[in-house]
Amino acid sequence: MKKSLLLASASVALLTAHAAFAQDATQPTGDAAASTAAEAAVASDAAAPEAGAEEIIVTATRRATALSDVPIAVSAVSAETMQNSGASDIRQLNQLAPSLLVSSTGSESNGSARVRGIGTVGDNPGLESSVAVFVDGVYRSRSGIGLNELGEIERVEVLRGPQGTLFGRNASAGLINIISKKPSYESEGAAEFTYGNYDHIRAAGSLTGPIGKSETLAMRIDGVYVKRDGFYTDVVSGDDANDRDRLFVRGQLLFEPNDDLEVRIIGDYTTRDESCCGAAIINITESSDTTPTVPGDATIAASNRIVSVLQSLGGIINTDTYSRDIAVSPGRSFQNKTEDYGLSVQADYDMSFGTLTSITGYREYKSGGAADLDYGNVDLLFREDSYRKFKTFSQELRLQGSAFDDKLDWLFGAYYAAEDLTVFDDTTFGSQYGAFAACRIVATINPAAALRNPANPGCLSPAGAATLFTPAGPFGALAPAFVAGLNRLSTVNGVGDVAGSTYNQDSKNWALFTHNIFNVTDRLSVTLGVRYTDESKDFDASLSNNNLACPAQQAQLGPIANSLTAPAQATARALLLGIINLTCQGNSSSAINGLQLSDSRDESEWTGTGVISYKFTDDLMGYGSYSKGYKAGGFNLDRSALRLPFSAPVASDVANLQFSPEKVDAFEIGAKYAGGSFNINVAGFYQEFENFQLNTFNGSVFLVQNVNACGTDLNGADRDASGTTGACAPGDVKPGLVSKGVEIEASMFPADYLAVTAGYTYARTKFRNNLVGNQTGAPLDPALFLLPGDNLSNAPEHVVTASLSYTPPIGGNGLSALFYLDTRLASDYNTGSDLFPEKEQDGFALVNGRIGIRGPDKRWALEFWGQNLFNVNYQQVAFNAPYQGSNSIAQVRQLGAANGFGTANQIFSSYLAEPRTYGVTVRTKF
Repeated sequence: MKKSLLLASASVALLTAHAAFAQDATQPTGDAAASTAAEAAVASDAAAPEAGAEEIIVTATRRATALSDVPIAVSAVSAETMQNSGASDIRQLNQLAPSLLVSSTGSESNGSARVRGIGTVGDNPGLESSVAVFVDGVYRSRSGIGLNELGEIERVEVLRGPQGTLFGRNASAGLINIISKKPSYESEGAAEFTYGNYDHIRAAGSLTGPIGKSETLAMRIDGVYVKRDGFYTDVVSGDDANDRDRLFVRGQLLFEPNDDLEVRIIGDYTTRDESCCGAAIINITESSDTTPTVPGDATIAASNRIVSVLQSLGGIINTDTYSRDIAVSPGRSFQNKTEDYGLSVQADYDMSFGTLTSITGYREYKSGGAADLDYGNVDLLFREDSYRKFKTFSQELRLQGSAFDDKLDWLFGAYYAAEDLTVFDDTTFGSQYGAFAACRIVATINPAAALRNPANPGCLSPAGAATLFTPAGPFGALAPAFVAGLNRLSTVNGVGDVAGSTYNQDSKNWALFTHNIFNVTDRLSVTLGVRYTDESKDFDASLSNNNLACPAQQAQLGPIANSLTAPAQATARALLLGIINLTCQGNSSSAINGLQLSDSRDESEWTGTGVISYKFTDDLMGYGSYSKGYKAGGFNLDRSALRLPFSAPVASDVANLQFSPEKVDAFEIGAKYAGGSFNINVAGFYQEFENFQLNTFNGSVFLVQNVNACGTDLNGADRDASGTTGACAPGDVKPGLVSKGVEIEASMFPADYLAVTAGYTYARTKFRNNLVGNQTGAPLDPALFLLPGDNLSNAPEHVVTASLSYTPPIGGNGLSALFYLDTRLASDYNTGSDLFPEKEQDGFALVNGRIGIRGPDKRWALEFWGQNLFNVNYQQVAFNAPYQGSNSIAQVRQLGAANGFGTANQIFSSYLAEPRTYGVTVRTKF
């Protein structure tokens, strides 16, 4: 913190010193100019009384430029439109930007932002986002960090496609750029109060004005407090889950000692203390392959043996998903606390030949707490006090100006960032895990409930012991080994990372970049930009685990299982390995206790862009562009890739935790027409992703896999059950993911006080056939056998958005009305990275609305609002309920019993989206 403050002060002092020697004043061209221009502009989706909307000013090119003149695809959302839609964080931008999809998962610290179908699942902190989030010029290192209250903002820009030249790595899919309101020299204030269902209370206020009578120093302070009951009910305790309890404060100082220098200091603090996030059961189907010789054949059972086992342990299985009744293990919770705060200093100094901009930022972020990780009331897996913590310092310098009578608009810059990431994990097996695991094995051998007794060692009733595990039983002489293995499972209760395992990742990133616009004629412009990025990451981990049963199972049962090679012994072998796997789930073993890991990686990359744009008329522009983006490689902060369960991991296995950088080549053509009462932007895009970073939860651990394709036909080896088939020659590897489509956004002003917007995105985000696991051509993980030739998860092909705003005057006394509606219609898509069919989400439409009355000059307003007005039920992300079964019906149908997938009984759960909410808001300005 001290370092960042010193550097911030040094940056300001440097610019102040330059200002003292300034001779000439020129119009600012950097972020300060953009903010000033934007303050005077009216967003295209806010209706002007007569001639439509004024032009939006955006900073997508780090310059203050009219939206219609920016030759890239940008969605700009005004503060008023966000207010009307009820958007208070970036997740609710979904209603307003058709190419964007933001969702949250296991906690509010996790988030996934996708643009044109491309994004990164946020549950693994080692993975940075493909969609970068910037707030007032400062990079937020994970998109989940943007799931905070935004406070008073000027606008939000969603930049579509790679933004690697001006905004750096980790913007390979796009960018969300949030610009807050600046301090003003006019004393103003605003306040609002909201009350809604689920006892929703939201209070917000802001004050701005000069400090004293100063004409050079102004301040602004914004604050938001939110409290709301959860929309899940725990039927065991009666408590709510997924509630809200948030506080946000942001203070700003604006210092303008002369016409040449502007300094803006921003400090903000956010705290959240919420029970998040519960999940509901969405599927308990059990299927069997009864005719292995018939591809695609599967029989659906009347019951699921895993459900039967859970119920024998007191499990409450609610199959009415959208009743939002969940069951939490007694003594467990989802209570999490998040603290997020930071300080930034932006200084813009106008010199005779250009503008120098310095942005210094320091941020700290910590989120964590408890979690009932099995998402049910049978106590299988939990966390007590896990957390993730970020400390980030960043410094950006830009010098920009024009030359040759404005024929050249030039920009040069440098960037440096350092981030310290700490993950502390205390995942522990619950008090009923051993009985559940033993019962699961017994039920797999024979599902008859009479053979099981969870209260007995090994979950064997007298009938079970006599029927299954005697010399005359189905396992003969192996019976004692089975019984010993089942009995040993009872010792797994309450063990795991009780003392906690710690993962540390220190990363440093520096870059040099330039972005230049050549105005060849009054109508023809050529943009050329390039960026060189150097990134280094140092990783270390200290692992702990007190699961003594895992190495004991391996030592006794492993050799026996490996000796069973005859086809007739396949069932016994699979069951013995199943006991080992259930004992050692997620690499939970005392074999890793005290294991120290360390590694480092260095990488560098060139990214860039080239654009040709032409103004056919003053109102119509066309453009074509190429851009190259990249997302940094890193470390999987999950020990899942370490060796186990068949051999103890060693320190050198840390290499298995690495994944390679993601790269993209993107092509775009577009046209923009700004006619005042009718504006339309159209873009067509084609993007190829190499080493796409895919994060998948398989019901036990997180798998991070780079995905590519092979130029040679693999003859279905990427769709089989083997992890050893389907290799590709390194020189034959090519990008494995393609995103292509068309985007249309339009705004219309058909009458006074009436504004209509519409957007449509067609994005075919699809894996190629013949997939491989990385750039060396290693085989694809067999858990991902559904990916070849299919769409990426959370990537609907068709999305339509629309909004209508009507603000007519009422009488002649300055009163006005507000009628507002917006909608988002999305086609079907899969919500799981492995594309299991149980995780499919049908197409749906969401509608938000608001009606109200406003006083003269909008000095006060009374508004009634509703979000998700028709109470549409849909899910954000579905997942394999941890340890509760195995396999999808897709594995039974496609791979079948011949490959060890004769049965699928995995229970699936989902993080549901919010139901209908409604309420009333009172606003005032003074």
